[in-house]
Amino acid sequence: MPPPVFHSPSLPALVAALFLVIPMPNIHAQPASPDSVSAKPFGKTPDGRIIQLYTLVNGSGMQVNIATYGATIVNLLTPDRVGHLADVALGFGAIEPYFTQSPYFGATVGRYANRIAKGRFAIDGKTVQLAKNDGPNHLHGGLKGFDKQLWTAQVLKQSPPTVRFSRLSPDGEEHYPGNLQVSVTFTLTDRNELRMRYEAQTDQPTVVNLTNHTYFNLAGAGNGNILGHQVRIHASHYTPIDKTFIPTGEIRSVAGTPMDLRKFTTIGANIEAVGGQPAGFDHNYVLDRCPVIRPALAAEVFEPRSGRMLKVYTDQPGIQFYTGNFLDGTIRGKRGKVYHQHDAFCLETQHFPDSPNHPNFPSTLLKPGQAYRTTTILKFSAVTGAGA
Repeated sequence: MPPPVFHSPSLPALVAALFLVIPMPNIHAQPASPDSVSAKPFGKTPDGRIIQLYTLVNGSGMQVNIATYGATIVNLLTPDRVGHLADVALGFGAIEPYFTQSPYFGATVGRYANRIAKGRFAIDGKTVQLAKNDGPNHLHGGLKGFDKQLWTAQVLKQSPPTVRFSRLSPDGEEHYPGNLQVSVTFTLTDRNELRMRYEAQTDQPTVVNLTNHTYFNLAGAGNGNILGHQVRIHASHYTPIDKTFIPTGEIRSVAGTPMDLRKFTTIGANIEAVGGQPAGFDHNYVLDRCPVIRPALAAEVFEPRSGRMLKVYTDQPGIQFYTGNFLDGTIRGKRGKVYHQHDAFCLETQHFPDSPNHPNFPSTLLKPGQAYRTTTILKFSAVTGAGA
């Protein structure tokens, strides 16, 4: 299959001395009622603003907790094949560690998810210089990206449970041009789907690339590594990277390489062969089913012991597969669990890393009068095998 050709269409589409510590909800308790949305305080930001934690529950008992700090998925409870609920999202039991310790656990990241080489790009011939917060490069929106901002939440529906998180990213925030009005709407359906609808508009030309950065372990967060999980990614090509994780610009076939995940593959089987420092997947896959009018199946992950299956649908052209390579045992998360290397995976739907510097990649430029709209769906189920 030849590499895809992209035409670059326009996209239509901060610790304070005193904290209020609020205990986490009892995630083992049965939901109070089906199809509901509730909210409670979840501490304060370092500058004293109240953070809320929203709980979305569906009729099947699936539950998602989302904080207004970073529009962050804090808990995600889903049943296994015998109906036992487990929290499959890594994170913390209180808000404070999210300020200084979190490697983007569950966060909505932006204004530009993933990396921009040397933190630099040009719009209409004018150079924009961003912070270099990942070695020589810019990562996930900078020093204080969307993951470290307080969002405003609005309950749109109780059934299906739907909450919109929004904020204004002002002109010059993290040195990005333009006032960007941005929102992400979370809906939990009765089919155990968590739908995330991203929308943005700007008053100056800017770049936008939004995603969610949940770290998943389908056996339950903190219950060992994910090397026995099986993954399939619907992509015949990927974007090779240099030693600083910046794409070279090439779109390369996965055929005959450890990057080939077109059939269900045990993650641990290829992880050393992929290489890297540290070793593991941290690569952007070029999805076969793109462009699409509606979200298409992009990736699937199966955990054999629990039977949990995650299917990811998106209308984005790429997906970053990351296997928690930088988790090093220094982070203690929920219920005191220590997170080690390869204890989680991420599937970040996105435009490609460093797209503003690669004309052959799909464009991330957003102009006034245009609307950025994209949807990603996380569908959870419990099955007997990966092919089910």
